[in-house]
Amino acid sequence: MNQTMKKEELALAIIKRLKQQYPDAGCTLDYNEAWKLLVSVRLAAQCTDARVNVVVEGLYKKFPDVDALAEAKVEDIEAIVKPCGLGHRKARDISACMKILKEQYGGKVPEQFDQLLKLPGVGRKSANLIMGDVFGKPAIVTDTHCIRLTNRMGLVDGIREPKKVEMALWKIIPAKEGSDFCHRLVYHGREICTARTRPYCHKCCLEDICAKNGLED
Repeated sequence: MNQTMKKEELALAIIKRLKQQYPDAGCTLDYNEAWKLLVSVRLAAQCTDARVNVVVEGLYKKFPDVDALAEAKVEDIEAIVKPCGLGHRKARDISACMKILKEQYGGKVPEQFDQLLKLPGVGRKSANLIMGDVFGKPAIVTDTHCIRLTNRMGLVDGIREPKKVEMALWKIIPAKEGSDFCHRLVYHGREICTARTRPYCHKCCLEDICAKNGLED
């Protein structure tokens, strides 16, 4: 990376190139209603999005709406979502969450960030995803790809705590770009800047501007 390039300039350059590389990047969790994204993002903890997308088909077939899930027994939910791991905990959170949606929000997902954070099993990452994808509001989703890539690229400096990464990125990423930028980081993290293998820097559209922090020369 050009050492004279400021983080704000670097961020804009990265955003521009990732847009060209992944023009149609979006959320990789399948959903057609806000509450379904809420369910899927809870199931996605320590589980692949691909597996979640398969599991929720069976879940929604048996419990097709908020009311049905709110009234379902936790063990019945758990029996379906078990393949996603942490089955009991996730089933318990989904049940409690759907009950709150039914009783307090008329079956709708609340549109305020602070209200989302109060829902069982919903942290900042999940709340930001919903704010950005469902409601079109500014959002920065600090998942594992975001944290890994922004550190490597030099947008943040050795920060691993999700909230601190989020706060650092808010300072340099334009609000209207945050949500799509994070989706593109997921695609880039899976295809090029990988975690389990050595990154494919020779194929990366950012090779000449990336700081490559934490990587061997």
